[in-house]
Amino acid sequence: MEYKVEDLSPVEKKITVSVSAEEVNAALAATTAIYTRTTEMKGFRKGKVPMSVVGTKYKKQILAEATQDLVNYQLNEIMSELKLSPVSGINVDPAGEMAKDEDYSYTFSFEVPPALDLPQYRGRKVEQESVVVDEAEVDQVIERIRGNLAELKDVEEKRKAQDGDVVVIDFAAMGQDKAFEGLRAQNFQLDLGKGQALESFEELVKTVESGEKTQGQITFPDDFLNTDLAGKTVEMHVHLKSIKEKVLPPADDELAKKAGGYETYDALRGAIRNSYEASRTQLNRSVAEKKLLDDIIEGMEIPLPPSLVDRTVSNLLSEHIGRLERKGKSLESTGKTVEQLREEYKETAEQASRVQVFLMAVANKEGLTVSPQEVEAEIRKVAAQSGQDFESIKQYYEQTGMHVLVKDRLLADKAMELIYEAAEVAEVAPKAPEAEKAESGESA
Repeated sequence: MEYKVEDLSPVEKKITVSVSAEEVNAALAATTAIYTRTTEMKGFRKGKVPMSVVGTKYKKQILAEATQDLVNYQLNEIMSELKLSPVSGINVDPAGEMAKDEDYSYTFSFEVPPALDLPQYRGRKVEQESVVVDEAEVDQVIERIRGNLAELKDVEEKRKAQDGDVVVIDFAAMGQDKAFEGLRAQNFQLDLGKGQALESFEELVKTVESGEKTQGQITFPDDFLNTDLAGKTVEMHVHLKSIKEKVLPPADDELAKKAGGYETYDALRGAIRNSYEASRTQLNRSVAEKKLLDDIIEGMEIPLPPSLVDRTVSNLLSEHIGRLERKGKSLESTGKTVEQLREEYKETAEQASRVQVFLMAVANKEGLTVSPQEVEAEIRKVAAQSGQDFESIKQYYEQTGMHVLVKDRLLADKAMELIYEAAEVAEVAPKAPEAEKAESGESA
């Protein structure tokens, strides 16, 4: 076997492979031998059918399988020799199937990371905001905990429902003297003022006292999850059966024990404060890392493999659709098509791809590696978070090639950690909220 490598672009290679007639004959003989061992034919014992007979009867299948097996073997051998790591699938362009006693040739192409002239990435200077936790923020969490652990008490006084109340209602959306399926309920508990229902619906509920009934028109938003109701106006019938108010527990040691098994109230506040500090430390580090990357990459010429950009766009699009679904919305409700969103995300994807290519180049230069165990641990996290079987997820990742993406992401993370740890990080006071808004172009 001989092969010639051709650079089609900084990120794409083409390899032409020439196979001698002797190699062709050897490949055909090997495949024929496999068929001979497994073929059953009348008049012969299994495995004893002459190769000439098998070769004639299964000629088409043998030629196809021998060609495929030889190409796959040589692809792996060539890629190993050249130490190349494609970032795309390998496109094979065979010149038909092999034929006995004849030379054979084929070509294959694939995308690769570009060779980069890396600037100095160690010892860069960057500012990182220090972490400050306001006690008022801890107080807000405490109040949410008290609200979650509150007891409900029937309101004795004669009054209308109001924000902060928990009401028990029967309701039905009517249209042409018929209730809409899926928009009726009995003894439904609603926490007013928490955004659990449409604002107009809550306002309707707040017009009556306990035991009273009311009705009014409600218009559903255009992006309402139930497309049969999106943008439509219905007559909503409501029966307010009872009003309950929350009785908040005192902020004391008993609250701490109920909230998470903390011995004291001070321990609960400390845990909340520590949680804020940990999340903000990570956030501030992420911001500093982005500053480092922007500073290093600025001005660099980084050719991008089209498949990498396309894959990144697809990932961003998938995340976008996932966010919509979690909000109970569909892509159609936004009035945008998949093609429009792909175009909108293209610039973001290109920037993310530039970062990925750069970090992978750093990882390669530094000799960073990711073990199979690290990839498996990451897949285990995905399985645990999704509640799915690990072996099934692992098999899916391996079959779709997603385990390679996981490995590349872990490599990029290691490269980023190396750059950050080698940087001169100067801690600065956090900006006031007004300053942050001004920097982001928002009005104070």
